[in-house]
Amino acid sequence: MSTLFSRAAHWFAEMCGRPVAFMIALLAIVIWATTGPMFHYSDTWQLIINTGTTIVTFLMVFVIQNTQNRDTAAIQLKLDELIHSSSDARDRMMCLEDLTEEELKRLKETFVQIVSHARPETQSVAAAE
Repeated sequence: MSTLFSRAAHWFAEMCGRPVAFMIALLAIVIWATTGPMFHYSDTWQLIINTGTTIVTFLMVFVIQNTQNRDTAAIQLKLDELIHSSSDARDRMMCLEDLTEEELKRLKETFVQIVSHARPETQSVAAAE
């Protein structure tokens, strides 16, 4: 099920990111707006666009989140590969995205101290953060 959703979300995100998708959405809005006088701007006429946009927005949240999760994971893996391939880098810096907020905060404080000792002119910048 997860693979099927991931594939479908990827395909859907690709299709929705194309100019033709924007043009279709724009055309739907123009058609809806031009039919307003015909339906006397009734509550039902307004409900059509409100319901349609709500449904599309609701579904797009899941598609966008899935795409963002995949992109973030790919970026993290690429960064891990760069860290792993550098002899000067610390391998323990890989997979930092799995740390808790508190662990990340402590690690950042450590790097702020390292930077401030390495370059005294950055102390004011580090302290501002």
